[in-house]
Amino acid sequence: MEFKAIRGVEDILPPESLRFEKVVDAFKETVELYGFKEVILPIFEEAKLFSRSVGEATDIVQKEMYVFEDKGGRVIALRPEGTASAVRAYVEHGVFAKEPFTKWFYVGPMFRFERPQAGRKRQFFQAGCEVFGLKNPGTDAELIKMASEVLKRLKVEAELEINSIGCKKCRPNYRRALIEFLREKVDSLCPTCRERLERNPLRVLDCKEEGCQAVVGGAPKITDYLCDECREHYEKVKEYLNLLGVEFKENPLLVRGLDYYTKTVFEFKSSRLGAQSTVLAGGRYDDLVKEIGGPDTPALGFAMGIDRVLLLLPKEEEKREGVFVITRGEEAYRRGLKVAEFLRSKGIKAQIDHRQGSFKAQMKAADRERAAFAVIIGEEEVEGEFFSLKELETGKQERVESLEELLGRL
Repeated sequence: MEFKAIRGVEDILPPESLRFEKVVDAFKETVELYGFKEVILPIFEEAKLFSRSVGEATDIVQKEMYVFEDKGGRVIALRPEGTASAVRAYVEHGVFAKEPFTKWFYVGPMFRFERPQAGRKRQFFQAGCEVFGLKNPGTDAELIKMASEVLKRLKVEAELEINSIGCKKCRPNYRRALIEFLREKVDSLCPTCRERLERNPLRVLDCKEEGCQAVVGGAPKITDYLCDECREHYEKVKEYLNLLGVEFKENPLLVRGLDYYTKTVFEFKSSRLGAQSTVLAGGRYDDLVKEIGGPDTPALGFAMGIDRVLLLLPKEEEKREGVFVITRGEEAYRRGLKVAEFLRSKGIKAQIDHRQGSFKAQMKAADRERAAFAVIIGEEEVEGEFFSLKELETGKQERVESLEELLGRL
């Protein structure tokens, strides 16, 4: 029987796995500078958590969640995003009673049943940040600045778009105006947006179909319907972004596909990704903690698509590092084993070719593994009790008399 990975779920093999880790490391190093600490969350939760937080009318809940019943009869879902789980953990463990504000980050797989394509898989990976307990618009600006620094560190170019989608006080007025506008254009909308029109009209603004995009170009702008509080917050966010030197473009049609967002929303987009142009996105969700059972707590966050970043990551030749030990004969092999272990004990990456093939084959293996040096132990080296050290980048080779001298040459 032949087994293959399930469609939409991919293995990440070397050297791609090294690039994956590079993205994760750059993300962690950046967010930790801003005081974020890692939270490790489960990959499945009660399905109700996501339907309640993400929204019953969203595509994620209606079409994309992996839902199943476990042996205890509970309805379980593989997590489609990270924020709901983070909020659940924040409330369940009473973190709000222990800390005036909380800054978490997470990294891990998410799951959505979608049509697999470049930048969109059924198992995909996100790195995200969540902030609880801070309502100052400066927090929004700093979070966005931090996100831009993550992408800058990875040398990923993306354009920042921002918007405000208001709050429970002002959004209903906009929703009514948008529905009224869309009803007059319903024949020009795609079938999916016709269904969305009454239950989730803001999602029509995000549709990628050409006909829908032509319609929403003339739609009323949500920024014209903001209450005083939301308008003031949005203006301050823009002011602080300018203060921090963050370039942005206002997009009054920008919305997010999750119902919990309030006020600030933002996306970093790349034209190189085609339809799936969003690399990193997020916003404020001031009502979600209370809706899930906690106290009234302002909150905001973002998620970065690691898979999409990998598509944009500049191709760089893997740097050479470490030592590859090449031997010929049993006594040389025994010495080689000890040399490799000695180097590892000193914190130096070391490998040895246990096949003991020809020198040529072993040198090819050393090159394939991108080793910086080869320690060669042949008959001459065994008899003379020395090592030959070869720098693989330049081909320079020299005699080394002891392990201590070898250590000093590396």
